[in-house]
Amino acid sequence: MDLAGHHPSHYRLLCTVCGRRSPDDGLALGCPEPHEPGLLRTEYQSTAFAPDPARQGVFRYHRWLPVRRALPDTGRTAVYRSERLAASLGLAELWIAFNGYWPERGGELTTGSFKELEAATVLGRIPEEAGTLVVTSAGNTAAAFAELCARHEVPVVIVVPASALPRLRTRTPGGPSVRVVAVEGADYADAIALGDALAARPGFTSEGGTRNVARRDGLATVLLAAVEAMGALPDTYVQAIGSGAGALAVHEAALRLRCRPGHEEDPLPRLLLAQNACYAPVHQAWRTGERPWLTGIEQEQRAAAERAFAPELTNRRPPYDVRGGLHEVLTESAGRVRTADATAARAAMEAFRELEGVDIEPAAGVALAALRDAVRAGELARGAKVLLNITGGGRARLARDHELTAHQPDLVVPREAAYRAGEVAGIADRLALRDRRPVVV
Repeated sequence: MDLAGHHPSHYRLLCTVCGRRSPDDGLALGCPEPHEPGLLRTEYQSTAFAPDPARQGVFRYHRWLPVRRALPDTGRTAVYRSERLAASLGLAELWIAFNGYWPERGGELTTGSFKELEAATVLGRIPEEAGTLVVTSAGNTAAAFAELCARHEVPVVIVVPASALPRLRTRTPGGPSVRVVAVEGADYADAIALGDALAARPGFTSEGGTRNVARRDGLATVLLAAVEAMGALPDTYVQAIGSGAGALAVHEAALRLRCRPGHEEDPLPRLLLAQNACYAPVHQAWRTGERPWLTGIEQEQRAAAERAFAPELTNRRPPYDVRGGLHEVLTESAGRVRTADATAARAAMEAFRELEGVDIEPAAGVALAALRDAVRAGELARGAKVLLNITGGGRARLARDHELTAHQPDLVVPREAAYRAGEVAGIADRLALRDRRPVVV
């Protein structure tokens, strides 16, 4: 479904390093100029925050999305003011941004995760001649792209650690457009390495992860939906992070909202980010200055990541020091990073279910546990406007209401294959054959 008047000229790409502005071909992931790495951002012709009442789902915010088409039947964030959980935390104004399946609250994300927001926007951005998209995931992003690519018949290769396969369940069966590659003995970083290598092959296109402006602006709609409901920016924004794309997106959206006439002096939301206690590279970097992805021993990093309560938060190479990255947005927002262990996260998940009435995912449990600790430590004023991003939830309800399809891998490859050019070429050839039978390489 095309968006009238939304040729990609309704926005430009801005390099955060050199300030270069350029039109978007729908695939750009970085600036072509020779300089240090930096994230691209979007600049929209419209500076007004004007949700479109004629559209449903994430494309309600199409004026601030880098898209050329809208996908029908997409969901968006359901935002409401909490009473019971807020009271238990001792907060006067706690708002929940619920991203998942909860029909009574308007939660219609059919894979139970806010990754569906980014998948819809990425598919709305890419040109039709893009070729086969390559997406790397630790679980939730894989499910989101599998669902939407199957539904809209967009060719995609999804690369996941084999341990993530149980989370790859969707309402729409895979079909011939969706191919899954499982990497045995791998973590998220290994899957990324294989995905990058495959995307460099002819006929394949990298989705790009955090570097993709569509991913971040899709996730930014969490804040846009919240501002619609709240009438103002929150004082504090709370989210669990792996790569931190959602946190970057919310900060970028806050900067955009602050550019509206009369809002130039609005304070930016203070980011409160959370990670697993046993594996918290961003927390370590922010608190100590030590970058574990540069100084840590890989074997120790892998072992720590494997113990994580919420494995989707275990990105070993987060976009921290890159221009426009996590260090920059934490600094600009006077942000903080906390950790939560498995016991605290499980207790938080149970508390949310009892007090709010729906199940939430482990990552959201980590975020809620971190918020509880921050309140107890006196880091948040009782009257502060707090926005808690429940990044995934309602999956137990979803499984009761709908039949879900488990996606079986088309290829199963060893971790070492990601680092051998000859094996990557063979994997690409096998995928091009579109033989739906699983093959162990």
